Amino acid sequence: MKALIAIQGVVQGVGYRFFVIKQAQLYNIKGYTRNLPNGFVEVVAEGEQGMLNDFIERLKIGPAAAQVTGVDVKWSEKEEGFTNFRVQF
Repeated sequence: MKALIAIQGVVQGVGYRFFVIKQAQLYNIKGYTRNLPNGFVEVVAEGEQGMLNDFIERLKIGPAAAQVTGVDVKWSEKEEGFTNFRVQF
């Protein structure tokens, strides 16, 4: 299963992407995260449905310095076959 996730709020410059990497490792999620020009953080995540759900719940909280105001998730059955999780620039 694949999820395209857009996180809104105070999520850039607060260590959010590195928080996402740590959570991805905990939940065995593959894919990437990156900052978007509009101030959002984007996450493309692949993994087992239950693990993705738990991962997304953690993203709604974020690190202590973040203030998440919205999380938009678009689901897809089509996976890209990522082998790790990384920050994309």
